[in-house]
Amino acid sequence: MYQLKNSFILILTLLSVLVVSCRDLEELNINPNGVDPAIADVNFLLPTIETGLGQTVYNTGFGTFSGIMQHTQQTGWFSSYNNYEWTSLSHSWNDYYSILMNNEEYFNKSAKAGYDFHEGVARIMRANLFGLITDIWGDAPYKEALRAEQGSTHFMPVFDPQQEIYHGILADLDTANVLLSKSANEYRNIVSKQDVIYRGDVTKWQKYANSLALRYYMRLQAKEPAFAEEGIKRIVGNPARYPLIRAASDDANISYPGTSNAVSNPLNTVYDVDPAGAYMRVKMGKTLVDVMRENDDPRLGIWANKIEIPLKLVSGSDIDRMNANGEREVSQDLVTAFEANGMKVDFHPDYAGVTISHPLVQLFNMNNANSAQGTVNRHASHLNNRYKLTTDPLVLMRLISAAETNLILAEAAFRGWIEGDPADYYAAGVRESLNAWGVGAEFEEYIVRAPYNGLESIMEQKWIAHWTTAHESWFDWRRTALPALQAGPAAVRPVLPLRWYYHTSDEINKNRANAEAAIERLEATPYQQGTDQSKNSAWSKMWLLQGTGKPW
Repeated sequence: MYQLKNSFILILTLLSVLVVSCRDLEELNINPNGVDPAIADVNFLLPTIETGLGQTVYNTGFGTFSGIMQHTQQTGWFSSYNNYEWTSLSHSWNDYYSILMNNEEYFNKSAKAGYDFHEGVARIMRANLFGLITDIWGDAPYKEALRAEQGSTHFMPVFDPQQEIYHGILADLDTANVLLSKSANEYRNIVSKQDVIYRGDVTKWQKYANSLALRYYMRLQAKEPAFAEEGIKRIVGNPARYPLIRAASDDANISYPGTSNAVSNPLNTVYDVDPAGAYMRVKMGKTLVDVMRENDDPRLGIWANKIEIPLKLVSGSDIDRMNANGEREVSQDLVTAFEANGMKVDFHPDYAGVTISHPLVQLFNMNNANSAQGTVNRHASHLNNRYKLTTDPLVLMRLISAAETNLILAEAAFRGWIEGDPADYYAAGVRESLNAWGVGAEFEEYIVRAPYNGLESIMEQKWIAHWTTAHESWFDWRRTALPALQAGPAAVRPVLPLRWYYHTSDEINKNRANAEAAIERLEATPYQQGTDQSKNSAWSKMWLLQGTGKPW
């Protein structure tokens, strides 16, 4: 958790120089006033890549994916966030490949100079980014990607099959583990202040590589179980060769310095003072809040504000008034009339998450005093005030965690792939999530309320632990159907989506033959309907899900 003030200033400069636009592959733009990437030291490239990945993970994991996984919901301009009203113009992978272009420069320079540390880090960054791309879209340019500057013959790369991308990612991570396994004095040109994740700590980077490998082996659990089992068993069976992130102190996090809007928590209300701004639109989701309330989860108070004005049911009729305790008293007849719209009134005194995917979500809990889109709802839980700040010790770009690693091990033990009691791995995962959020002292009491109970408990805790990285819980849900989430009444299809569309302008029109071949490899489902004119649908199944019977 390191402050990045100096590094981010450098990053802003380098981003204008190094990012090659993918919007027109026939024209490469070079800043004549910038530093030539060919002579830039690799250490100057590193923070640009790290923060590019970090911001991408945070913005997606705490954005649309948080809505899909029902951690949060928006109460203003929410159709895409809550209801999955996506099209083939909704999401593009351009920014992902722009970061990969910078990383490719970093990788090539590191390999040429024989900088094993930097090459290992570059392979981890590459694996993480390509992992996100194939997890979200499916088949994608991989082996032939990132070569546009070599000439026009590379402008239209093949979309590699998803299986090959996953296997390539895992090969990269295995090589990274070897590169990062030497003694510290064997590495050259490490400038710790330029590494905004681990400050040049080689051992922690090696743990990152192997923990990321566990993530992708488990991703293949339903599709290639024997391959996944062998990979996880090999890593877990040799901890000296394959160290892992097992404690929250080793989590791969990046903090926001908060010195300008570009380097601040994107929900902050310091630079975004609009009363209907980003922070005001996001509320806690009912699905998550209800589960956390049930077990008196100490993380809930870290992530959410308490209700400003709780509702209290009183006897009588036509009663709607404030009492001396700051509660709003309402009678059953008014509650019944409100609930006719399909939203239940929540009388919990502390926390209430808004109804999932409802067309009148801004009115949740009888919010008739301030019912405009994206504004304050005093009868619902807003995000904790820490998310209003430009920076906070707990508002981090979280890339991979001990909680995730331990819960992967719990699942592997549950499946009989590795030795050990899954309950012990489960408890370790829960403990490290609480540690990561500053409430570790409450672990002993909490684990009694949320004990191990098989795969459902593992996936539920993993879903909770992926707060702000909800894309990872989406990927887990797709392969396990856990937790058993249901689409809300305003959702455009009766089930949750499975992928993002290939973008018409950025991914299809500029590489039509290869894109259409990838689309043809998708599997149509009964939910691919309505506006979807081809198998390029958010409800089509990518290779990873085909034949698994999951998630629906």
